[in-house]
Amino acid sequence: MSMKAVNQYTVFLPNIPGALSKFVELFAKEGVNIIGIASEIRDDSGIVRVAVEADRKVSHMLTNAGFTTIETSMLALELPDNPGELLRLTKILGKNDINITTVYGTSSGGSRARLLLNVSDSDKAMEVLKAELES
Repeated sequence: MSMKAVNQYTVFLPNIPGALSKFVELFAKEGVNIIGIASEIRDDSGIVRVAVEADRKVSHMLTNAGFTTIETSMLALELPDNPGELLRLTKILGKNDINITTVYGTSSGGSRARLLLNVSDSDKAMEVLKAELES
C-alpha cells in the first residue's frame, strides 16, 4: 500500500456544455496534473472536486480565473484491487473514530486501485492505516 497527502479543490460550475473543459484547461495551461476528479450535478449548477499533488497549490490560479474554491487535504491511497479491500479500510477508520467525508477512486483493471479520501483527522488516519495495512 502506498499513501500520501494530496490537495483537493472544490468549485461550483454551471451545468452547461463546455464548462468543465474551460475549467480543466486552467490546469493544463499551468502544467498541473489532475490525479482525481469527481462531480455532482444539481439542476443548473454542479460541484467539481479536483485532486492534485500536495506540493501544487492552485487556489490562486482558480481565484484569478473567477472561481470560489475550497481547499482541503486528502489522502491518496493505492491498494490491492481485490474484493473486500475497501471494507477493510473503512472498518479500520471507523473503529478508530475517523469519519470519511468524501471518497472517490478507481481501478485500471490491473492489480491496484486508487482511492482519494477526505477524513476527519488526516494525521491520525495516516498513522492507523500505516500501522494496520502495512503489517
